[in-house]
Amino acid sequence: MYRFPYICIIAFLVFLGIPISSVFALDYEKESEGPKEHYATHLDEIIVSTPMQDKISSSAKPVIVLHDDNLRMKTGSTIGETLQNELGVHGQSFGPGVGLPVIRGQDGPRVRVLNNGLGTNDASQVSPDHASTAVPLTSERIEILKGPATLLYGSGAIGGVVNIIDNRIPEKVPDQLVGGSVEQKYNSATTNRSTAVKIEGGKNKFAYHFDGYYSRKGDTKISGDAIDATRAQVSQAGTAFPENSDGFINNSEADNLSGTLGASYVGDFGFFGISGNMLDMEYEIPSGGTAGGEQALIEMESRKLDLKGEWNSSGGFFEKFKTKFSLTDYDHIEGTEAAFSSDTFEGRVEAPHKSLLGMRGVMGFQLISNKFSAHEIGTGEYIVPVTDTTNLAGFIQEEFNLGATVAQFGLRIEHVKLDSQLRANPDQDFIPISVSVSDLVKINDHSSFNLALSRSQRAPQVQELYFNGGHEATRSFQTGNPNLKKETTYSVDLGYKYNSKKVAAEINLFHNWANDYIFTQRTGGTSADGDPIVDYQQGGATFMGYEAQFIFHVWKNSAQDVDLTLFSDYTRAKLNNEGDVPRIPPLRWGFQMDHRYGNWSSNLRLTRAERQEYSGVLEASTPGYTLLNLNTHYHVEKFKNTDLVVYAKGNNLLNQNIRNSASFLRNFSPEPGVGGEIGIRIDY
Repeated sequence: MYRFPYICIIAFLVFLGIPISSVFALDYEKESEGPKEHYATHLDEIIVSTPMQDKISSSAKPVIVLHDDNLRMKTGSTIGETLQNELGVHGQSFGPGVGLPVIRGQDGPRVRVLNNGLGTNDASQVSPDHASTAVPLTSERIEILKGPATLLYGSGAIGGVVNIIDNRIPEKVPDQLVGGSVEQKYNSATTNRSTAVKIEGGKNKFAYHFDGYYSRKGDTKISGDAIDATRAQVSQAGTAFPENSDGFINNSEADNLSGTLGASYVGDFGFFGISGNMLDMEYEIPSGGTAGGEQALIEMESRKLDLKGEWNSSGGFFEKFKTKFSLTDYDHIEGTEAAFSSDTFEGRVEAPHKSLLGMRGVMGFQLISNKFSAHEIGTGEYIVPVTDTTNLAGFIQEEFNLGATVAQFGLRIEHVKLDSQLRANPDQDFIPISVSVSDLVKINDHSSFNLALSRSQRAPQVQELYFNGGHEATRSFQTGNPNLKKETTYSVDLGYKYNSKKVAAEINLFHNWANDYIFTQRTGGTSADGDPIVDYQQGGATFMGYEAQFIFHVWKNSAQDVDLTLFSDYTRAKLNNEGDVPRIPPLRWGFQMDHRYGNWSSNLRLTRAERQEYSGVLEASTPGYTLLNLNTHYHVEKFKNTDLVVYAKGNNLLNQNIRNSASFLRNFSPEPGVGGEIGIRIDY
């Protein structure tokens, strides 16, 4: 009953927004646009995550770019929540405090999350309970590279890349001395109150940037019971769950605080800048349901120093030199049980060169040096011993543009060295080699066809090799395998794009064959403390699937237009002769209706996710669900010298008890129930 007023507000804004907006449209008249204009704008986006600054229209691999109102309307409290409705992308929750991206069924150590082209270098790739330090609400742009991106960003990107881009180190001097933005939002399902502030400006050759972010959320409201005891017992046979909350997730509160300060000097030579970031997070892990069970809490701290520069070349073979460096000091404590520590230096140099024999391209080097460890607080015993990992890489990418066809090829060679303690095989060396070839053919002015072939390798990460001990947050006993070999994936991407005045379409097919695929699997045994034993194992695996989107322009007049989007995506992942890869998203399909009228934009989106029966060994199936969302926003570009956006959303309006098949805690922590979100953003 407490949610009813929010739903009424959302429904009122969306369904009555059309006549209401006609009153406001007078101060912001512009010609309505159909899908050809919108989709063409999308195809002309520059991909800043690629060294050669390609356009989406010339990329042979699927790319998603979010910015401006499109990003604002999708931004959630975590990066996984923000991207969970994008084609081929899902969110992997671990309770409301954690949300990580899943790209085509790949997650964790195979999806690299970047901030401005360098790794966040937190512990989110180590385990699904570790939150990412990326802050979506302060971002200006998010880019998703689907499929292997190891060529550009290394072993941790064998499944894809998510690059969160902000202006913490300005690359140009703004026109005004002081500008910025402030955004405030509230979500009823999580009682989440979020505030983001940005102040930036500059004069002469100096520019500065400041941003701050704070959010606080309470226990998440849901439909029905928090724990699906029947399915949970598939993994934990014979376990009783007497403490099962109804209507909310017990122990799911969270607090986040972040601040960034940066400055740069810009001249004819290029620019050079520096920034510092601090982030503090506290989030609870939903209860396990056992009587008198300990309530887990993770306290996380990250301190980051970034330097970035670009130098224009006055002559010679290279056009310019781009450099990025970062130092990250990361720590987190899990209740009274364990402490994790990670110190990382990352440096990257890119040098685009002048045209040579019809080729344009880029050469680069990257160095990542990391010291990682985890120990039990009480005994001091190492869960992951102190391990130094050094990754040195060189890469090259070249492009031929012949007008009707754009061909690319690239090569990356890495040397990964691990120096550990207290474990078998403490010193290990790997040489991953990644190669890709792609071609995009423009059939005519409306359509294009693309094909990409790649061979990608990654070295096993420290936790996969050396983890050995109980993990309170995941309520499991994890054992690494120091004999793991390199993982090699062969990938085929096939795509087709069509864009006309009335219809726009995009279809992507992919097939990946992985040799020595590294995965975790329950053994069926339990530790001395009664926790399920989870092993790191290795074997062949196959991933295949598709992403499809069709946009139809169904109605248009001089002031407004309506688009209908049909979408679907699917990933099927199998372990060769060993069953199914666990925690893979299910078949998903649905539609979205978009309406634009002057300043006012609204949409209704219905997503149907089918039952996930291919759940893996000792994992229960996940029931299907239907997700209905509404959102609307009113945007005034010139409101008393400000840019004003007011928005409202209605989420999970059918109040479904949604179990996310990609989540490690899906049987203990469903997704939020029905709720409303309201917010306002002012740019000045």
